[in-house]
Amino acid sequence: MAAKPFRETDLYAPVKMFLEGQGYDVKSEIGESDVVACRDDEAPVIVELKTGFSLSLFHQAIARQRMTDAVYIAVPHGTGPAFAKSLKNNCGLCRRLGLGLMTVKMKKGVVEVHLDPAPYQPRISKPRQSRLLKEFAKRVGDPNKGGAVRQGLMTAYRQDALRCLDVLQTHGPTKASDVAQLANVDKARRLMADDHYGWFERVNTGIYALTPKGAEAVVVYAKELKALAENV
Repeated sequence: MAAKPFRETDLYAPVKMFLEGQGYDVKSEIGESDVVACRDDEAPVIVELKTGFSLSLFHQAIARQRMTDAVYIAVPHGTGPAFAKSLKNNCGLCRRLGLGLMTVKMKKGVVEVHLDPAPYQPRISKPRQSRLLKEFAKRVGDPNKGGAVRQGLMTAYRQDALRCLDVLQTHGPTKASDVAQLANVDKARRLMADDHYGWFERVNTGIYALTPKGAEAVVVYAKELKALAENV
């Protein structure tokens, strides 16, 4: 028999008990808020309950920030890697929105606070920014369409691999140092040795040639190879 799906109301009792354990007086459905908790002269705590992460949950929580800075979202605690990834991603989103996040282990009625509300101060990652600008500067032209899936995108690395591919297609088996010079790819040896695309094989010490898959790639990427040749 399939397990009965959770309802938002199923989260209320454990969340109420948890907050009462922190010394709060707790009441439900006050105005538009699912849960309101008050303690002494402190600002009220508001908790929005949902059976899972959703855009509407975040919309509701953000609206509650007009009344207090102490706003949490609460969802059932799931299992497996998919939920773990979702929890991590939504913790990041909550941090940026200044929201708190708690989950409820429904079978045991245990509440776990993963994040408390706090002002968010964005921090720029210099290494990531550097990689972004390096990729932008190195990529020839604008071969992709914005919004496309990540797999199969034309990156600067793939363009370098195509340059090496073109040299081997034209000259046959070639020394890696010569490929680097002819293709204008400084790291041609490492690129061909790593062979992420299955295009290259070492046929002798320091000498590389195309694999059958590499020969097919010459046809598949004929348009891109032409564009790279025109932008030398």
